[in-house]
Amino acid sequence: MTDNKMRGLFELYEEDEDRADKLLFGRVAKPDRRGFLRGAGLTTMSALVGAAIPFSANIPAGFIPVALADEDKVVGKDGLTVLNDRPLNAETPPHLLNDDITPTARHFIRNNGIPPEEFSPDGWSLTIDGLVNTPLNLTIDDLKSKFEVVTEALTIECGGNGRGFFNPPAKGNQWTLGAVACSNWTGVRLADVLKAAGIKDNVIYTAHVGADTHLSGKPGKLAISRGVPIEKALNPHNLIAFEQNGQPIHPMNGAPLRLVVPGWPGSCSQKWLKRIYLRDVVHDGPKMTGTAYRVPNRPVEPGEKVPKKDFDIIHAMPVKSLITSPQTGATTNTGIVEIHGHAWAGDDKVASVDLSIDFGATWVTVNLGEPVNPYAWQSFSAEVSLPKKGYYEVWARATSDKGVAQPHAIAWNPKGYLNNSMHRIAVRSV
Repeated sequence: MTDNKMRGLFELYEEDEDRADKLLFGRVAKPDRRGFLRGAGLTTMSALVGAAIPFSANIPAGFIPVALADEDKVVGKDGLTVLNDRPLNAETPPHLLNDDITPTARHFIRNNGIPPEEFSPDGWSLTIDGLVNTPLNLTIDDLKSKFEVVTEALTIECGGNGRGFFNPPAKGNQWTLGAVACSNWTGVRLADVLKAAGIKDNVIYTAHVGADTHLSGKPGKLAISRGVPIEKALNPHNLIAFEQNGQPIHPMNGAPLRLVVPGWPGSCSQKWLKRIYLRDVVHDGPKMTGTAYRVPNRPVEPGEKVPKKDFDIIHAMPVKSLITSPQTGATTNTGIVEIHGHAWAGDDKVASVDLSIDFGATWVTVNLGEPVNPYAWQSFSAEVSLPKKGYYEVWARATSDKGVAQPHAIAWNPKGYLNNSMHRIAVRSV
């Protein structure tokens, strides 16, 4: 997609059928097969439309199922806004994130490379090696039978969520507000698996490898391979997950196996997980070095050029809130507005959420629910009374249990990470 403009799949096919097939299904349909995607390609297509395709052999070249072809939609997803098609990235409008538990269909997509062709759990294996006493090779059935299976609601947020509001602009996907979600994830604790392998005393970092490939298509070249300090890896709420909301993980959310490392940038939660190895140095895989997922170690002026040596790796995400109802631009003829939303705070808990309808002159603390488990977002609600007809903005400000509150303005950085400025919506009383 040029300049991050949204583009429907029909247009993509009109421009370049082979590229469209490659982007959607991981391979190009051969002309002599009239577009019939056999083997893994057909499996992928069936997974995306949610059912077997009885007459798949008759699909002509350049045709895709109508279920895949609605403008700016991704199959198995509901109303996501596509930001980029190479790699595929899509966010969820805030008003579609109103559920306490994010439905799979509304979980954002963040890809760095080309997803694998095969998403079946059959034959999938995970290797645990590096600085361990006993290297392991585990199937998904092994994970289910050898370790305690748990389900937790866990918030995942892209480190670049909110980048689209930076001024001057920062390069990268121009995420606005919807690169965040809190689904139920089922799997086994990462800590349990690492302990079973035996962590050597000199380990300081993990390294994660997925089955996705680099956009260049070069064999063996990884699109992304990140890791976390061993102390974070041993947090009991990190999961090696094989289910999302009680069902197989959506292919674009990492099926059949992924990491979920809540509270830290979503890039730590490797999708299509194939290997975890332990190291005695900070991991230096793709997207771990330079300025990737790093911010300056000091406040900087907007537009300032910062030497690479002054960047630090992002660890915990900042405190943040999101108003999910009503949708911005809503009107009321009663002067009463029901406000709903969510708040989260990286490794911390949210202590309070305040709302303002007078551009921050005064604030009212609203009802804030408890998280269903650590690292789940917390829902808030309030009834707001608008004093007279006119234009209003509802501002939301969350404060963590460490006393850190959302700022009014963006803390600018060159890569456009960690925008946690207050969320605002427009409301008119008519």
